Amino acid sequence: MALRFFRLRLLLIAAVLLVLLFLTRSWWLQGLGYALIHDEGPGKADIAVVLAGDSYGHRIVKAGELVRAGYVPNVLVSGPAGAYGLHESDLAIPFAVRQGFPAQWFIAFPNEALSTNEEAAVVLPELRRRHVKSFLLVTSDYHSARARRIFLAAERASGGGPQMRTVAAPDEFFRPDSWWRNRQSQKTVFMEWSKTVATAFGL
Repeated sequence: MALRFFRLRLLLIAAVLLVLLFLTRSWWLQGLGYALIHDEGPGKADIAVVLAGDSYGHRIVKAGELVRAGYVPNVLVSGPAGAYGLHESDLAIPFAVRQGFPAQWFIAFPNEALSTNEEAAVVLPELRRRHVKSFLLVTSDYHSARARRIFLAAERASGGGPQMRTVAAPDEFFRPDSWWRNRQSQKTVFMEWSKTVATAFGL
């Protein structure tokens, strides 16, 4: 009898929790979206760094706007290999030029990185080689919080690095306050949270 009562109580508690989750879904779903973003906004720096992984060009356009606004003189464009035998920077820079930005603003940085962790491992030494003291890390808004954590961890592991500000570029398929209403945005959030959890476990 006691065991049956205990089970009924558990079911009741679970039902109440499910109802609460449903009634507050807009609040915690928005929280899941906004938690992916860390945007410190632009500031004066030696250079901007555009991370790879944006085939729509939002990141490099944002970086071009930062140069145009006078925040940085140049942009280092990370370019992993893989797109039909080309490095991403080989495609990104001509795209930026077609958007009206001068080609001389952009510095191609082809590399073989396959993840943000690997990008940090090759980008930071390149910045040190260029004697960069400060940089703007430009990436998609949904990627900004994880990218910032990865770069800060890489700097700590190497004994320090240039001062960094994270600048988030908007993405047409991601809206933190309504991502669950769009399939593409749902996939973006699922993938980014999967990667966030994997990164937390060192994977």
